[in-house]
Parts: sequence; structure tokens; C-alpha cells
Amino acid sequence: MLMIDMKYTKDNPLKVCTLFSGYDSQCMALDRLKQNYPDFDYELVAWSEIDNNAIKAHDAVYPQWADRNYGDVSKIDWSQAPDFDLMTYSSPCQDFSSAGLQKGGEKGSGTRSSLLWECERAIVAKKPKYLLFENVKALVSKKFLPLFNKWQCLLSSYGYKNWWKVLNAKDYGVPQNRERVFMVSMLDQEGQYYWPNPFQLPYFLKDVLEDDVEEKYFLDDSRVQEFIQDCSRERLEKSGFKFFDEE
Repeated sequence: MLMIDMKYTKDNPLKVCTLFSGYDSQCMALDRLKQNYPDFDYELVAWSEIDNNAIKAHDAVYPQWADRNYGDVSKIDWSQAPDFDLMTYSSPCQDFSSAGLQKGGEKGSGTRSSLLWECERAIVAKKPKYLLFENVKALVSKKFLPLFNKWQCLLSSYGYKNWWKVLNAKDYGVPQNRERVFMVSMLDQEGQYYWPNPFQLPYFLKDVLEDDVEEKYFLDDSRVQEFIQDCSRERLEKSGFKFFDEE
């Protein structure tokens, strides 16, 4: 088992930086950890997000940290950012996803998914003890596994030990069949990381859907037709979706 050399408490909180933060489900997970372990505490010392709607959502959930958004990850001067113990970096998945064009994420390619390599600057500058990565399952497919291995080798060269695994949300209490690859990396770590054991789903989608829904939440006929047009085969093919027709 891993031996944690420091206890993170209210007097000595875990310092966290989240990149590609969204509304920061990462911090929500840490909030749940605080509920389960009352002595534990953390502080979000820096986050990075550029989508306006995501920023609004983040500020609504965590207004106390609204002024700690460092913006575009490619433009952050890490010498001006505070040190942190944990960095999460769920980098853009669009160019790996089987639902997209699969342009990949090679360093310098200019794709959205290539922003993964911008995280290297933060790692070199701050040397966080813990790294947590999440992305689509396609990243460990035959096509993109060499790139993922290259990233792991880079982390290893900086002294990190890596553990990765594909996990499905339905095995951990969420009524959704959602497979994602996760990787935990720890600096100068000689121990072993153990993934959480899956457990039986306690409830299903039907258990959380409301029986009575106000009419304002239904689409009228004109909106339905717009949706059908947006989902036409021609438009979807232009967006990179692939169709496997029956012979």
C-alpha cells in the first residue's frame, strides 16, 4: 500500500491545481472526501479554464476561488503560480474520441487534444507530488496507445511512477455506461497504488428520472425538426461521425 508522508488537514490543506477545470468535478470529489474524512482538507490554489459557460458554472459552485483562474493553459507563466501538491489534468478528448475526426494529440500538432503537452510545463516548474489524468477510452486504443505510452515515458523521466486503468462509471455508483481511462502518477514513489474495487449499482436511471415534468421542458415540433436536420447523415459525416451500414 502507499505510505502517505503527510497528513493534509485544515492547518495543512492539500494544495490543488486543476487544469481544463470545467465546473471542477475534481474538487467535488475532494469535497466528498472531506465528508468521509472530517480531518482532511484541501485548497484550490489555481485552476485553468477558458470556456465562458464553464467558468460561470465554476464560479457559481466555488465563488471563493473565482479569482484563481489562470486562463489559457498554453499561456500560463508557472513561475507566477503558487506551488501545489496535486494536479489534475483531464485534457481535451475530442481528437482522440471515436465520435470525432481522431486527429490525435501529437505534440505541436495544434489539435485540441495536443494541449496535453502543455501540462509538461506545469509539471517541470512545480513538481507536484500527485498527478491525476482522465480521458476517453480511445486513448488506449491501438491507434493512440503509442502516444499515451510516450506521455507516460515523459512522466517517468521526471521521476513519476504511473498506474493507469479503464474504469466504467456504472461500476462506481453512477447509472451511466461511461468508460474512461484514468492514470495516477506519484513522484518518487516506491509503493503500489490500488484501484478501488467496483461495486453493484445501487440505483438506475429510472430511479432518478422525474415522473411529472413541466411542459416547458418538452421540445415543440419546430425544435424537433431542427434537431432531426442537425442529426442528418450528411451533417454528421462532415463532423467526423462514421456509419457502419449493413450489407
